[in-house]
Amino acid sequence: MDAADEEIVVAAGVLFDHLPHPSWTGRFLTQPEHHLCIAYVEGAPAGFISGVELTHPDKGVEMFLYEIGVDDGFRGRGVGKALVAALAELARDRGCYGMWVLTDAENAAALNTYRSAGATERGLQVMLDWRFDEADRVGS
Repeated sequence: MDAADEEIVVAAGVLFDHLPHPSWTGRFLTQPEHHLCIAYVEGAPAGFISGVELTHPDKGVEMFLYEIGVDDGFRGRGVGKALVAALAELARDRGCYGMWVLTDAENAAALNTYRSAGATERGLQVMLDWRFDEADRVGS
C-alpha cells in the first residue's frame, strides 16, 4: 500500500483492532519506511501486516513487524504465514539485516505463524510500555 491506497485500507477496517483513522492512515502510508500489505482471498480482505524499518547508527536497518491481523474466517489457511513471508522478502529487498516482532508468550496462534514463517526465539524478553492519554496524541 502507498499514499494512494488510503481508502483501500479504511475499507479493510474489519481486519484491524479499531477502524483505521483516515489521517493516521494517510500519515502511515506516506512515510517510506512504513509498510502495509493487505491479503485478499476471492476479493475479500483476509489479513494485513504492517512493518516499520528502524535504523540505528551502529546496527543498520532492520524491519520491525509492527502488527499482523487475519480475519477469523481465514485463519488456519496460511494467510498469516504468507503475509510474514512477504514482509520478510520486502525487508531483504530493502537491505534490512533482519526482522523482529514481539508477541505474548500465551499467543499460540501468533507464535505458530511466526515459527512457520521461519522465525526463531532468541530468549525471554520483557516488554515495558508507556501509555499516554488520547488528548496527548498528536493528530487526534
